[in-house]
Amino acid sequence: MDRKNFEINPLIKDFESYIAKVNDAIKQELDLYSASEFFEPLQYSLEGGKRIRPLILILSTESVGKCDENAYSASCAVELLHTESVIHDDIIDNEILRRRKDPFHIKYGYNTSIITGDFVLGLILNISSRLDNARIGRELAITAMMMSEGEMIETRLETSEDVTFDDYVKVMEYKTATAFEAAAKIGAILGGGTEEQILALAEYGKNMGIAYQIRDDLQDWNNEDKLFNTLIKKSSDPRIVFDRMDAMLNDYSKKAKTALRKINDGPARTRLESLLDLTMLSV
Repeated sequence: MDRKNFEINPLIKDFESYIAKVNDAIKQELDLYSASEFFEPLQYSLEGGKRIRPLILILSTESVGKCDENAYSASCAVELLHTESVIHDDIIDNEILRRRKDPFHIKYGYNTSIITGDFVLGLILNISSRLDNARIGRELAITAMMMSEGEMIETRLETSEDVTFDDYVKVMEYKTATAFEAAAKIGAILGGGTEEQILALAEYGKNMGIAYQIRDDLQDWNNEDKLFNTLIKKSSDPRIVFDRMDAMLNDYSKKAKTALRKINDGPARTRLESLLDLTMLSV
């Protein structure tokens, strides 16, 4: 059994109050659809998430301004976008376990999984309309498209014998980092940050997202048949690949921390730094 299927959320101890508020916001959002056929399946799909993307959004908001209910609504949107991608990724990857329970497609079937993904995109659109900010809507839309593009690229590369590190990084940027970047950027927009602050936090999110995925692949490489495994298999000496991955992890982590230097020192910035450290160690 791989790590992601037995771990306890490593962020709870340090960010418990934030996670509780995000979970409350998600519950309130789902309660709007309590009469829907999708209510119970959505509850199931959202149970047990780390909430790292919502955390990035909330802390980014606090780092440049005040956090209100709009920020928590937006945090629901980014978590829903992640949830939709997990539902579909698990189908593509033929997962048989997720967070110590059945993946969505095994619990509810393939047809419901596909339709639920469509419904979730509707939820995100609804939240976006309530935020009444075209820039945020555009960020969510672009992120959804890039994540899909990343999945398509990865699917194509899985049958290729010419996978390179550049290909690997591109897939990480599209599939994972874009959602981290969007969370940080949207948070900065909602907090009323300057353009420099918005771009700095977006850079933090992007680089953190890549580092996060590298760490995840390093920890789970023997359990998953992913692009990273292809790089290992084609290498004459796998140690070279692992050494390069470690160097990349440190490089992207440093880039994320450097981006935060453009944000005024304060509790929220410190928490963003701490979040980066925690995810690099534990997630």
